Amino acid sequence: MENDIGTKGILERLNAGEIVIGDGGFVLALEKRGYVKAGPWTPEATVTHPEAVRQLHREFLRAGANVMQAFTFYASDDKLENRGQALKITGAQINEAACDLAREVAKEGDALVAGGVAQTPSYLSCKSETEVKAIFKKQLDVFVKKNVDFLIAEYFEHVEEAGWAVQVLKTSGKPVAASLCIGPEGDMHGVSPAECAIRLVKAGAQIVGVNCHFDPLTCVKAVKMMKEGVEKAGLKAHYMVQPLAYHTPDCNCQGFIDLPEFPFALEPRILTRWDMHQYAREAYNAGIHYIGGCCGYEPYHIRAVSEELAPERGFLPAASEKHGLWGAGLEMHTKPWVRAR
Repeated sequence: MENDIGTKGILERLNAGEIVIGDGGFVLALEKRGYVKAGPWTPEATVTHPEAVRQLHREFLRAGANVMQAFTFYASDDKLENRGQALKITGAQINEAACDLAREVAKEGDALVAGGVAQTPSYLSCKSETEVKAIFKKQLDVFVKKNVDFLIAEYFEHVEEAGWAVQVLKTSGKPVAASLCIGPEGDMHGVSPAECAIRLVKAGAQIVGVNCHFDPLTCVKAVKMMKEGVEKAGLKAHYMVQPLAYHTPDCNCQGFIDLPEFPFALEPRILTRWDMHQYAREAYNAGIHYIGGCCGYEPYHIRAVSEELAPERGFLPAASEKHGLWGAGLEMHTKPWVRAR
């Protein structure tokens, strides 16, 4: 199905073997820029500072991203209330503004708009399946109204709640992706990545994978386990990965949020653009065709992913006009010892 501007849909692209490049982590990127508060991590900037959100979308688009993910992370009313969001902006207002900004920028290139829901405080406080699903439904109503191209249930630590989200999102008739914030050890109840993926596919997700909490190669390993499980079960799916841009070799099953440096001193762990080339190649070689980023990703990281996969995609991103491949721009440096590199 094509969207309202004639761009090929997410499943059409993946079914054709195309690579889809996601964007980066808006929450941490906008926190660093002064538009998101660390701790609550809520996205009211879509209403209060739309120009900041629009510009970041634009930079990721220019870096080669095919997906403009609406900045709706943690914009459920229970989360906004739970985290003391004092501006009295509703989840619906935030999500509508987020969809409008994502669509505005997506139209500037060959990009799709995704609407996302994430885990809820209500699930952790043992609210019923009916109550949790009602929260997702409220968010979904906005995404349907704004006619996003596909939906993502992302950043779930428990596959049970992610399955509930998928079931709700499926009622829209739009393509659904499901992404857990888990590593190779599985979810917080000890459900393996393989079993998690099987449950999500059976719930109706057409794309499954992992986002956040771990570094790229750890996330790729977890998605490989998902893929093996799905194939062994005789099921079919596409695969996605949107990891951290931080090295996390010392993390436990909870990921980077348990590190003492989280969230204000993570900079020494940031991956370089060369690390991103390795990540993009490893992900593609593993059969993952939706490749993006989460917390820590800046546009230059996504540009590196786009550049690594340019031979397969057939083109370089617009932002490569300001970046000589493999340091070629240094040939014009004034210092001869820098030129020699």
